[in-house]
Amino acid sequence: MKFPGAETSTTGRCVPYTPTGSQEICNDPDPKKRVVRMHQITLESCGCLGGTDIEHSHRTLEVEYDGGKMDGFDEISYGTRGSLGPAKFYPYAFVERSEVQPYWDMASRYGLADHMFSTATTDSFVAHQEIIAGSTRLNGNMSLTDTPSSIPWGCDAPPGTVTGVIYTSGRVNDFGGPFPCLNAYKTMADVLDAGAVTWKYYVESYDLNSPYADFGGRVWDAFDVIKGVRYGPDWKNVTIPNTTIFDDIKGGKLPAVSWVMPTLAASDHPASGYNLGPSWVTSVVNAVGKSQYWKDTAILIMWDDWGGFYDGVPPPQLDYTSLGMRVPLIVVSPYAKPHFVSKTQYEFGSVLKFIEENFGTNSLGSTDTRANSIVDMFNLSQPPSAFKPFSALFGRQYLLNHQHLEDSSKVIERNGGPPD
Repeated sequence: MKFPGAETSTTGRCVPYTPTGSQEICNDPDPKKRVVRMHQITLESCGCLGGTDIEHSHRTLEVEYDGGKMDGFDEISYGTRGSLGPAKFYPYAFVERSEVQPYWDMASRYGLADHMFSTATTDSFVAHQEIIAGSTRLNGNMSLTDTPSSIPWGCDAPPGTVTGVIYTSGRVNDFGGPFPCLNAYKTMADVLDAGAVTWKYYVESYDLNSPYADFGGRVWDAFDVIKGVRYGPDWKNVTIPNTTIFDDIKGGKLPAVSWVMPTLAASDHPASGYNLGPSWVTSVVNAVGKSQYWKDTAILIMWDDWGGFYDGVPPPQLDYTSLGMRVPLIVVSPYAKPHFVSKTQYEFGSVLKFIEENFGTNSLGSTDTRANSIVDMFNLSQPPSAFKPFSALFGRQYLLNHQHLEDSSKVIERNGGPPD
């Protein structure tokens, strides 16, 4: 079922696949007839959101984008590094509404951004850097792209770890970048510190010896990449485990700005093996909604990348590193415009600009400069709406007891690489 007011697809364009014969639907002489009907990913056969991830590197986006024709999705492969063979029509997929009902309910009651694009043209490593920094530009000639050669992704990576880079020409060098412990660009930590705005980054541990060790902590701790944070006083703001947010809400210690990262099992990756994402998000939203913080809080629910799956809306190409594919943005707030679907073009810098505007800080000076603020998703003159809790399949206590449900090495082995 289509979300009311949002731009969605029931079919997607494809291109003739080589070798021919395996995908006859895309070999029609008439390009207008080369279309695939969208199919449903269910939990019935594998107990998960689809069983495997598909590649979603910068190269993947270029193939799928195909000069704006958005027809190359049948040419990519299974596995986050494209190691498990052709995905064929698998990327032309949607998740049944009932599997993500809390997301649907939140977007219906509050606001959905229909034209939110990932600033990144690649996967989680770069996307998470852009969520805190707006850019991964190392200098005037190149930026980070794709994933480091080892995990953890950051200053705690093994010696010899390197990053991939993309040059202004568009050429990619998978191993041409520096060790992922950087002081090449400013982040929101610099902006918020300068404005005396408190912040925390809630995430699992990257340390395998920690009782809170989780694959998500080894790949989604964006500030572990930032040398000045990792080895400076701000490291105390990187808060482990992510469930500490519930204690901070209850104890009146929630900072002005919070980033909350999921565990692998709650990450909405098809390869995670579980569908805890909607319940995890619901538990955080309900905790804030029932607390003293509801009256002046905006909860922004974001996804870092598109995972390689089909979308028919071509992302505007603003420079050699952006924009990437559309990703959802759900706004939950007592001042959010109710039942609102925004058609404004956003990117990750839009969220950073909104933070800067809200707290009156200086600009980070990256993509926040060009981006449209998400302020138009709010009506700050309306009376604040009362909070009504959302329902989800699993409650908070279940999540606290079952966040780390599968050994990450099994997920990696099954999918030919880490879930990005």
